[in-house]
Amino acid sequence: MAFKLTINGKTHVIDADEDTPLLYVLRDELGLHGARYGCGVGQCGACTVLKDGRPLRSCFVPAASLSEQPITTLEGLRSPDGALHPLQRAFLDEQAGQCAYCIPGMIMAAAALLREKANPSEEEIRTALDANLCRCGSHNRIVRAVKRAAAEMAR
Repeated sequence: MAFKLTINGKTHVIDADEDTPLLYVLRDELGLHGARYGCGVGQCGACTVLKDGRPLRSCFVPAASLSEQPITTLEGLRSPDGALHPLQRAFLDEQAGQCAYCIPGMIMAAAALLREKANPSEEEIRTALDANLCRCGSHNRIVRAVKRAAAEMAR
C-alpha cells in the first residue's frame, strides 16, 4: 500500500503494509535513526516523535494512519543550516545522557513541553518527562538541560 508521510517538513511516498509501525518506516525506509526501539508497546518513550507538536510513541502507531500529518523527529529539530536545537545542545552541555538510549525520547517530550510552556518549573519538567523511562539515573542532568534550553530559547 502506498501512502504519503510528511516528516520534518518533507513529504515522502511510502510503500509499506498499512499496519507497519511508524518507527519502522522512519528507521528502515527513511534512514532516520533518532527514534529508537525500546519496548514496542508505547510504554518506554524511546521512540517518541512529535505529531502536530505533541508527543507520539511511534513504535506501535501504524504509519499509514498518519498519512500527510506533520511528524517531527529528533533530526527535524535542527535548524535548516544544521545547527543543533537548543534542547539538543543543552543535553550535550549538561551531559544529560549516561547510556543515552532514552535521550531522543526525552528531548522530544521536552520539545513538546517547551512549545506549550516557555519557562516550566522543575515539577512541570519532571511531570512532562515522567512517561519516558530512564534507568541510568541522569534525571537531574536531564532537568537541568531542559531548564538551560528554556532559558536559551527565551533570549
